[in-house]
Amino acid sequence: MVTILDVARLARVSKATVSRALSGKVFVREEVKARILQAVAETGYRPNRLARNLSNNTTHSVGLVITNGLYNGPFFSGMVYQAATLSEKHNRQLVLADGKHSAQDERNAIGLLLELRCEAIMIYPKYLSVSELDEIIDENQTPIVVINRELIRNRTRCVFTDHRRSSEEMMAHLLAQGHTRIAFVRGSRGSPTGEQRLAGYRDALKKAGICLDPQLEVQGAWSTESGYAAGRELLARNVAFTCVLAANDDMAIGLAKAFQEAGKSVPEAISLAGFDDAVIGKYYTPSLTTVHVPIDEMIRDAMEIVLRPEERALFSHQGTLVHRDSVARLAETR
Repeated sequence: MVTILDVARLARVSKATVSRALSGKVFVREEVKARILQAVAETGYRPNRLARNLSNNTTHSVGLVITNGLYNGPFFSGMVYQAATLSEKHNRQLVLADGKHSAQDERNAIGLLLELRCEAIMIYPKYLSVSELDEIIDENQTPIVVINRELIRNRTRCVFTDHRRSSEEMMAHLLAQGHTRIAFVRGSRGSPTGEQRLAGYRDALKKAGICLDPQLEVQGAWSTESGYAAGRELLARNVAFTCVLAANDDMAIGLAKAFQEAGKSVPEAISLAGFDDAVIGKYYTPSLTTVHVPIDEMIRDAMEIVLRPEERALFSHQGTLVHRDSVARLAETR
């Protein structure tokens, strides 16, 4: 590996002179600089950007922690794309760190980004609790913002949406269409977002005076495959239902496939709805009724927080219902 010492020897100068010449911040005689640049070209030397940035105490980079279990799907790929686009707009490099499979893994990923001297860090947590996230922010001077989780102590360091309320609003719409036997496909176990959406489903049924039926709740895992399996399980239980609300659009698409194979068309036989407003839902047939989650706006606000931490504001967003073709009035389907 070529080092700065190799360049210095070839150019017949000191390492310090090479460093000054390449930084461009200190005057170096033109003939000396020319020898150094020639030596760089001949040796193929590449300056250690990280080391140089560490000496300047800046890396012009923004970190993002997200567990690899969330990579698989259009919703999260869109989120990463938005983060990368905004980082570029702000002349920053996005550094992605994998939160892997536990709270400790997410801590390690945050630690890695801190060691790399990222000037700010965004976290889309799956395992770390609210109290643990508050503690991490309190312990570090580097600006850190949490996406999709409402914090207790650091209210101005989080960007979130009320998934429980959005779920209640979706359920109110489905109930207004005459559906009372509404099944629910849950997200992955331990997911705060999934638990909030499930709570909204249950709250809405309780408010409508409808008893909960455990047979109408099926465990999913966010993926299209898990939605397909949940659809087959629902049908195998042989319980009556006229509508299914999936905790995300990916699972709703899998459900539609299971129903189609069973000869039950959407929405003629079974109405179907989801969450997230994934692109695929708009172009699927029938197009999917869903809740739009403003993830682009959430990432934009997160970037504003980490790059301008002195500006104190609470960034709370609301999901919005998107009415499409996959839900029909019960009177029209029977």
